[in-house]
Amino acid sequence: MFRSNNVAARIFERQIVTPRPGTSVNYVRQFYENLVPNYTVYDVDCPDQSFRKFTDDGQYLISFSRNQQELIVYRPIWFSFSYKEENCDSVDLHQKTKRIDSFFTQLYSIPLASSNEVISKDFFLYVESRQFGIFATSTAQSQEASATEGAIHGVPSIEKITFHLVRLEDGDILDVKVFCNDFINLVHGMGHGIGHGMGVFLYDDLLCIMSLRYQTIHIIQIRDSGNLALVRIIGSFCREDDELYLNSHTHVTERGHFLSGIKQRLLSFIFRKTWNDEVDHILRVHHLKKFYFHFQDYIDLIMWKAQFLDRHHLLIKFGSVDGGVSRSTDHHPSFFAVYNMESTEIIAFYQNSAEELYCLFEHFYDHFHVTSRNSLHLRFISSPCNNIHALDQLLGIRIKACTSAQFVKKMLGTLPYTCQSQSPSPYFDLSLFRYDDKLISSMERHRQSTESPIKFILRRQPNVLKFKIKPGPEAGGSDVRSKRISSFIFHPILPLALSIQQTYMQPTVVNIHFRR
Repeated sequence: MFRSNNVAARIFERQIVTPRPGTSVNYVRQFYENLVPNYTVYDVDCPDQSFRKFTDDGQYLISFSRNQQELIVYRPIWFSFSYKEENCDSVDLHQKTKRIDSFFTQLYSIPLASSNEVISKDFFLYVESRQFGIFATSTAQSQEASATEGAIHGVPSIEKITFHLVRLEDGDILDVKVFCNDFINLVHGMGHGIGHGMGVFLYDDLLCIMSLRYQTIHIIQIRDSGNLALVRIIGSFCREDDELYLNSHTHVTERGHFLSGIKQRLLSFIFRKTWNDEVDHILRVHHLKKFYFHFQDYIDLIMWKAQFLDRHHLLIKFGSVDGGVSRSTDHHPSFFAVYNMESTEIIAFYQNSAEELYCLFEHFYDHFHVTSRNSLHLRFISSPCNNIHALDQLLGIRIKACTSAQFVKKMLGTLPYTCQSQSPSPYFDLSLFRYDDKLISSMERHRQSTESPIKFILRRQPNVLKFKIKPGPEAGGSDVRSKRISSFIFHPILPLALSIQQTYMQPTVVNIHFRR
């Protein structure tokens, strides 16, 4: 169907055309083909801060002070100006556009970290239903952690990790949750190692926190009143009365002889699956021998990360201790288990090269990435199971891969998913626009900066260039040898984006891209 590039014509068309059932939102989103950020203000005058992201509903822009002590929250406003001339499109904008306060109003700045703590600037989760923000502060990491009962040897320790629940409307800190002498991964990134993915996952009002050092999953409910209530602990014990049951048996003198509850359930699942999958007695014995041969390897596995699949099931990633603390796990074998929190049973177990798990990942991609049943904005993030162009990209990566097993490992290496790590901006909708995903994508991560602008091309015919995003100074970098890193923050609704370029030993350059 023909779609005009004229906004007025598109509005008129909307009045007389009824979209097919279930496609009304997609139909409205096509208006973004006309409403694009077509103007850039370079090198905006702004405080020396670390801009993090917009909340998924677009109400707030989250920022941290450069010393990582204070939380600074802005509200987006739309820059407005007036001129007496008839053709105002050709007139340069007022000098006021060079200031950050022309586009954002600072709501407040509150101290979040104590003197010996810093804000984890890569970590932020948004509870959209209540407009709560979850932030984390921590002390310095220590590699020489003292031996403690229950702690995994070889995992570093952080003296204090604090999670803060903040009401973003007024900056009131509603509750805190403190972990002492523990290790919880708060690094945000898209690599495959535990050092590149968060150990915290949010689903609706449930928060899953993985204690890597003590091999414990803490399930915390965020109450409407603003309280963080611990509802379940999974690790040494899986049921609430497991510890009471063991302690009530006086002949059990040392609990250290027992494996943890989650490890016992894992081993029993692997054994029962090995036993039940083979009807032939000889083959069953052969597979059981393999199980016993790798028995110690299974015992040595530790939990790396976990995520919710729904309110009752967790996807848990297991691997070696070395892989758990390294920055890359490409050479470390890993496994995935699906755990039912209600029955405390493991119901599925896969190796990281399992084709069966990859097929589930490809066809039910959104089920692995969902963080809420009610979020309207996150439903339209392009994925292989809801967008043919995203599926084509995935198939292209598979064709280029050396082997099918290598491709499967690479794709499954992104699991468990890093929570709220994709921008729901319509300009990343692959049904509307084409762009070079090596330079920019909906995934939130730093990228190598380029001198040439990043082009967004209309997906439909005539495939014209709609807008460009250029990070850094307008004239380009003076020293091409300097390594420049760029990040992009897109508003989830408005034609508004920030590009931030950082160069070693040079001031940060912030550009604002908006529709004039």
